[in-house]
Amino acid sequence: MALAKLKSETTAARLTGLEMPDGAAWANAARADALARVQQMGLPTKRDEYWKYTDPSSLTAPEAAEAALFQNDEGPLFDAVDRVRIVFVDGVFDADASDDLQAEGVEVERLADVTAKDIHWAKDLYGVLEARGQVPVERPLAALNTATATDGVVLRATAKVSKPINLIYLHNNVASDAALHNLVKVEEGAEITLLETGPAAARFSKLLEVDVADGAAFHHVRAQGRDHERRAVTHCFARIGKQSVFKSFTMTFNGVLTRNECVLEILGDDATAHVAGVCVGDGKDFHHDDTVFITHDAVNCESRQVFKKVLRNGATGVFQGKILVKEGAQKTDGYQISQSLLLDDDSQFLAKPELEIYADDVACSHGSTSGAIDEDALFYLRSRGVPHTQATNLLTLAFLAEALEEIADEALADALRDRLEGWLSRHS
Repeated sequence: MALAKLKSETTAARLTGLEMPDGAAWANAARADALARVQQMGLPTKRDEYWKYTDPSSLTAPEAAEAALFQNDEGPLFDAVDRVRIVFVDGVFDADASDDLQAEGVEVERLADVTAKDIHWAKDLYGVLEARGQVPVERPLAALNTATATDGVVLRATAKVSKPINLIYLHNNVASDAALHNLVKVEEGAEITLLETGPAAARFSKLLEVDVADGAAFHHVRAQGRDHERRAVTHCFARIGKQSVFKSFTMTFNGVLTRNECVLEILGDDATAHVAGVCVGDGKDFHHDDTVFITHDAVNCESRQVFKKVLRNGATGVFQGKILVKEGAQKTDGYQISQSLLLDDDSQFLAKPELEIYADDVACSHGSTSGAIDEDALFYLRSRGVPHTQATNLLTLAFLAEALEEIADEALADALRDRLEGWLSRHS
């Protein structure tokens, strides 16, 4: 009863004063349904099973805590990549800073425009995958995003898209509280790469719904950062069809709190779904949480979860990952690994790997480890004249390599490696 009362009070406080967006009838209905889910579930507290390692109070508070702006002298990430740039500043679309919303093989629209139209294909996707992802684990912050987000990007890939779409999230207001909701529909046989970069806001809620049709491919590469005081919760919900490919990679720097949730449904035979990430955290105020749930509901499918965290000076990392293999999902190949490299005795890594299998012809595995720098390898490098700091950085990059190998585009992977090397050099 005490928990129910706490959730009810937290939810009521968060919803008080919120104005529901107004749009076409279908959009208003989807948002009203999502709001009803929030009210029924209640916003999370640290006593919820899937939040016991992460305190969500700063994400559910009525007001966002201020986050000082980070002065970054590095050039834009992926600047060498030919891409379509779509810029949001504190959650508000910036048309002047963005490229033309067009590229070969894809339709690009703003959610604010789409939800004002009486007829649009987004009606069959907006909030639909999020609602499906509420079972068996409730994700009320995702429902809150569906209910309240006013903008985002809506993409429909109809062929192999000629260049990546880069969503750039800039943070210019110390008190900004932003919510964006992005939709991606990848038609049969089509292929698209979505890039996401930037800190976005003092407090940021972002939800991505992806429908990958038969024989299609979706590639997602995301870099979160760099503000030290930012707070963010993100959700990705995907429906994956026959002989299709879904690959998502996230790299995270800095931040007080980051919670990334990924919920995938593999519904077509011979499909592939990979989710990977690296984070590097420095300081007791750094808390990073990856929570993944992959459901196999088809034959001869492969999934991989590969997560690596480097933590120092009291930083905290969390991984919660689950593979659910439904009855009849034979020939499933499910792989899950979560590892942390603790560079001091004050940092901690909290892991909860899970397998739930109802088919008898599968190959599924999970593993989780924490450890320090390999002293033998460090001694080997030092004995050959490599300075201690450089040797530590080389071993750290080697530790992260398996996750970075999940990125299909080598140019994108190289850009992230360069940023990792820069971060390690500055924090040595």
